[in-house]
Amino acid sequence: MKLKFLRLSFFLLTVLSMNASAQILTQEDSLAAGLIYKQQATVIAGYGEAKYSIDTKRKSAEASLKRVVLFLGHKFNNKISLFTELEVEDALVANGSNSGIGEISMEQVFLKFNLNPNTYLVAGLFLPRIGILNENHLPTTFNGVDRPFLEEQIIPSTWREVGVGLYGQFKQIQGLNYSVSLTNGLNSEGFSSANGIGGGTQLGQAQNGTNLGFNAALLYYVGDFRLQASGYIGGSTAKEKRVADSLQLNSGAFGNPVKLGEIDAQYSNAGISVRGIATIVNIKNADAINRAFANNTPETMYGGYAELGYDLLYPANKGTKSFILFGRYEYVNLNAQIPSNGLENKANEKNYIVGGFTYKPIRGVAIKADYVRRITGDFNQALIVTPFPQQVPYFKNDGFVNLGVAYNF
Repeated sequence: MKLKFLRLSFFLLTVLSMNASAQILTQEDSLAAGLIYKQQATVIAGYGEAKYSIDTKRKSAEASLKRVVLFLGHKFNNKISLFTELEVEDALVANGSNSGIGEISMEQVFLKFNLNPNTYLVAGLFLPRIGILNENHLPTTFNGVDRPFLEEQIIPSTWREVGVGLYGQFKQIQGLNYSVSLTNGLNSEGFSSANGIGGGTQLGQAQNGTNLGFNAALLYYVGDFRLQASGYIGGSTAKEKRVADSLQLNSGAFGNPVKLGEIDAQYSNAGISVRGIATIVNIKNADAINRAFANNTPETMYGGYAELGYDLLYPANKGTKSFILFGRYEYVNLNAQIPSNGLENKANEKNYIVGGFTYKPIRGVAIKADYVRRITGDFNQALIVTPFPQQVPYFKNDGFVNLGVAYNF
C-alpha cells in the first residue's frame, strides 16, 4: 500500500508539464456558479443543517443546529475571482457572559486565477481534493443525517489549509482530471487514537514551524462513473526548530511525515446511486510523537465504506424531486497498528450499519432520517481518566435514531 501511494504521488507530479483542456465543476462549486455562468460581480449563497438524535442505549437525546455557512463570492474580472465561506457550528459561541459550545471559522477564503479557459490556480485557504466529501460536502448532496464516519474520523472533515493548488484536465484522455496542491502541514500535538489526525489540521490558523503538505489527485469521469485516487504527504512538526529539538522531533518541511492514500468510486444512473471508498493513513514516527505529547498517536489507520441508494421518484421526476432509500456499511480502524509506547483501544475498531431515506421536495432542500448501528470492541479501561459515575457509559453495541433537515442555495 505504501509503494502504491509513492508511485501515485510520483506519477501525479509529472502531469504538470502536460496540457489541460477543461475545468471541473464540483457540487461545492455550485455555490459560486453565478460567478461562472452569470454576469453578477458579487454572489451570495449558503447552506446549513440541523439534527435531532436519540441514543437508544443511553436513553438520551440531542438537538443541534449543526452548521450554517454563508458564501460570498466576487468576480474582479474574467481572470480573477474571490471565494469565501464563513461557518458557524452548533449555533452559539457566546451570549453575553455565557459561552456556548459552538465555533466560528472560515471554511474557505481563496482567490481563483483562470490561467486559460481550461486550467486554474487557487491560492489561500481551500479544500484539497481528498476523498468523496472534502470538496463536495453540501448537506443536500450526501445520504444520511451525518457525514460518513470514515470521512470524519480518518479523512478529516472538512480539511482545509493555506496554500496553492493547480487544477486541470488531460487533453489526451477526455474526462481525466488532475489536481496538485502545496499547503501548510499538520500539527501532531493534536493527534489521538480516538480522532486520528483530525485534531492536527491547522485550518488556516497562525502556526509555527516550516512543515508543508503535498496533495495530488486523479479524477476520471467516464460514462456514469466518477473515479478518483488521491494521496497526501505532509510534515507534522508544527514547531520552530529550537522547540522541535527540545522535544526530540524531526523538523523541516516533511519532518515526522503523515501519509494518506485513498481511492473512491461513484456511480449514478436512472435513480440508482452507488459509492465506495477505501483509505489508509500511516504516521511513521508515531512513537516519537507519543513520547513528546503523550497523545497515544497510532502508526496506521484504515477503513472503507460502501453505499447503495435508489430514488423511488426518479421515473416520474428525473431528479427534480427525489425520495432516496439507502443503506451503507462502514469499517473504521483507528488503531490498526500502534507503536510500542502506545495503548491499544479496541473501541476504536468500529463497524457502522446505516439505513434511512433522503427526501428532496425541490433541489436544494433535504429532509433526512436514518438509523445507525455502531458495533465496536471493548473500551480499554486504562484510558479512563474520570471514573464512574462521571465517566459517560460506553456501549460496544449501540443504536442511534437521527432526524435532520438541510438546505443549500
